[in-house]
Formats: sequence, C-alpha cells, structure tokens
Amino acid sequence: MAYFDLRLPLGWLFTTIGALLLAAGVYVSPISSDGHSVGMNINLIWGVALLAFGIICLGTARNYSRKHSKPNGNS
Repeated sequence: MAYFDLRLPLGWLFTTIGALLLAAGVYVSPISSDGHSVGMNINLIWGVALLAFGIICLGTARNYSRKHSKPNGNS
C-alpha cells in the first residue's frame, strides 16, 4: 500500500514561494523601502531560505521513493 508523502507537495510549495521571494529581492529598487528592514533585504534572505528548504524537501522525498520502490517484474 502506497501512502502520500507530504514532502513532495510541500517541497514544491516552498521552492515556488522561495523562487518568487528571491526574484522580488533581486529586482527591488534600493531606494524603495519594500522588503527592507534595518538595511537588510528581507525578501532576498527569506527567498534563499525557503528555496533551500524546498530543495531539501524534494531531495529527501526523491531519495525515499528510490529506496522504497519495489522492482518491477519479480513480484
């Protein structure tokens, strides 16, 4: 019986949101105060963090599915 691995959709969710925040952090104007707090680009920092977490989730889901998949043919 196969079960639903929650790491896969969460990995895609965090990767997508992280990529969007990363893009918003890269393309923000240094003059505007959107996404800046105490001189740091918050969108850029959290974009990298969420992107890294999403990639880790996707990688662990892929490794788990490779380890626990049954070989086809000899059942």
